[in-house]
Amino acid sequence: MPGLKFRVLLDSEHNDEVFRDVLISNESNFEAFYHAIMAAFEFKGDQMASFYVSDDAWDKGHEINLMDMSYDDDALDAPANVMNKAILKDFVSEPNQKFILVYDFMRMWIFLIELIGRETENPEEAQTILSIGNAPTEHSKEALEEDFFASGGGSEIAGADEEEDDLGFNDYDDDYNEEDFTDFNEYEY
Repeated sequence: MPGLKFRVLLDSEHNDEVFRDVLISNESNFEAFYHAIMAAFEFKGDQMASFYVSDDAWDKGHEINLMDMSYDDDALDAPANVMNKAILKDFVSEPNQKFILVYDFMRMWIFLIELIGRETENPEEAQTILSIGNAPTEHSKEALEEDFFASGGGSEIAGADEEEDDLGFNDYDDDYNEEDFTDFNEYEY
């Protein structure tokens, strides 16, 4: 039972290269792998997440969820799709097998994972054996969103009047006049 060494690269807006090498038993399940990755990047791990089996072009394949998302018995014949039931060795079919981990579907943290080696010694617990770069804090994407809207970046979304005029949105007259409704009483109808 060998250990599997994975390189886990955090896909980030910054140009900094941030990755961790994680050594884990091939008998471990994806939930243990998920928690090892969260610990390696100092994330809480309290949000929804999914692994995707990937190919060399980083296309998403089979999904492995943190929680059971199936609603019927049709999923019984499919490969395991829940992290605590899916064993790593069952999904490693290539020498450089790739996975994508999406964590927190609101903030969309994306981890690109590649098998980079096999160890003859099987670790009892997952270990971070190499740490390169400073990982952003888990809530740093939230701060970026707040900065965007605080700086007026959201005004285009809400529809600033100057923007609408430039694009011709106010060229159409809908004959709506608020004064027409000043005497409106909903209880009269």
